[in-house]
Amino acid sequence: MSFTYPAFLFALSAIAIPIIIHLFNFRKFKTVYFSNIRFLKEVKQETQAKSKLKHLLVLTARILAISFLVLAFAQPFIPVENKKIVVGNKVVSIFVDNSFSMDAININGTLLDDAKKRAAEIVSAYKPTDRFQLLTNNFEGKHQRLVNKEEFIELLDEIKISPASHSLSEIATRQMDVLQNKGNEIKISFIVSDFQKSITNIDQIKNDTSINFNFVPLIAVQKDNVYIDTCWFETPVRQFNQIEKLHVRIKNVSKKVLENNSIKLFINEIQKTPASFNIDKEAETEIILSFSSKETGLQNCRIELNDYPVTFDDTFFFSFEVAKNIPVLSINSSTTDIVKSESPYLNKLFGSDSLFVLKNTPENKLDYSSLSNNKLIVLNELKTITTGLAQELKRFMSNGGSVLVFPNAAIDLNSYREFLLAANANYYEGVDTINTKVDKVNLEHDIYKDVFDKKTFSATNLNLPLVSKHYRISKTTKSNEEYLLRLQNDDVFFSKYDVDKGKLYLSSVSLQPDFSNFGKHAIFVPTLYKIGIYSQSTQPLFYTIGSDEVIQFANVLTGEK
Repeated sequence: MSFTYPAFLFALSAIAIPIIIHLFNFRKFKTVYFSNIRFLKEVKQETQAKSKLKHLLVLTARILAISFLVLAFAQPFIPVENKKIVVGNKVVSIFVDNSFSMDAININGTLLDDAKKRAAEIVSAYKPTDRFQLLTNNFEGKHQRLVNKEEFIELLDEIKISPASHSLSEIATRQMDVLQNKGNEIKISFIVSDFQKSITNIDQIKNDTSINFNFVPLIAVQKDNVYIDTCWFETPVRQFNQIEKLHVRIKNVSKKVLENNSIKLFINEIQKTPASFNIDKEAETEIILSFSSKETGLQNCRIELNDYPVTFDDTFFFSFEVAKNIPVLSINSSTTDIVKSESPYLNKLFGSDSLFVLKNTPENKLDYSSLSNNKLIVLNELKTITTGLAQELKRFMSNGGSVLVFPNAAIDLNSYREFLLAANANYYEGVDTINTKVDKVNLEHDIYKDVFDKKTFSATNLNLPLVSKHYRISKTTKSNEEYLLRLQNDDVFFSKYDVDKGKLYLSSVSLQPDFSNFGKHAIFVPTLYKIGIYSQSTQPLFYTIGSDEVIQFANVLTGEK
């Protein structure tokens, strides 16, 4: 055993005072004469032993009182092996968890209030000359400096619940940044938190023997909680004035069953589709909220439910965009007659629908800088895809755009092959002049998911496009090809590829009638209409607080106007 202040041990000499008092009885006795003292002698003999024991107990109590008082000032401790005893000022870093989960209740109020109380008690146990750092999940600049007791209490009173959240390893690293640069002072860390599983990664904290880490756990009295886990739409694109179905997953981590609990959907602060749900204990359920989008542009939304005492996760925020129109660019082959180079089928489909804004341009007058202003680019019967155009189209798809390819009757196979291979897609191999027809439709794909009735659909008795000739498309397992339509001989008639964030649609036929009747067929309209609809770049409905995610913006201009 060692002592922080061994000089106080000299005060043990004060033990001599009660011993002297015990040895020398300073009380004066008065003699009283009795006629017969025989009975008094018997009483004295019977109580003398008890009196000595009482005096010894009083002496022992006085000695122990003085000893304990001296030891308290000397501060004894048991030293750890190979550790130096350091005496001096201390630098103390205290992390107070102010994440949403600290809004739970315990016997002292909210966990945040209890954490602030614990932090104040920790600070009060140190000397006025010691210095302190207050740290929260906000990682504010003002918390990166050392303060005295009074300043620490002022900063402590300002702490409020925050959406920010960090792992224990990040918190410990932040504390080390301040403590490691403080020379030979004693360095102490306190982390006051409810230690949620999502942040507890103690095994990833870097070991630093110069810092003494202390964990102060707080436990809520009631851990019952019902929360919204996630939400998603049935279809990938939102459309104006169309019925949308929003799926909401709700989880119950309590021991009680909930019945007829209300849930509300708000879009641009207007309540839509109030509903209720039932959920068993420690279970999850899924409900569907239906509504129609009455406005275009960005829609700010939230879902709310009622739950107590954990309320921070009762509101789920998300957003989506409803396009006012979809710009479509058709790049046509260069001919002397510009009108004839345009496709009447594309003009009729995209040109007559107010949802789309169609622009036709010949390939020899194409402005590459304007490609990014479109959502869908159609390569309408180009004979050759130049290297410059191929690079710009690859960049366009990488940024989320969609490209639709209808080949010419006499294409340059090498230029098409280089373009398609760069997009990690299968390529045209040559023309097959056999007469055939489409006999397979991919009903599982989003393009056709709600076009046909799967229960009554049969390709054998359905009139599908007839094909006089078509381009054979290579079959490479490395590509991520999804067929939309397939021929009787198992060749792909129409396919789709994912290219980074964008899409590539590949047709094995031209829109000319000597190839097939696809342009005049009924299935042409839903196929290209859905391709146009799904060409909208879709952003995530929501981002998770506390996780680092990249948010991309399209066509952002910087600088002064």
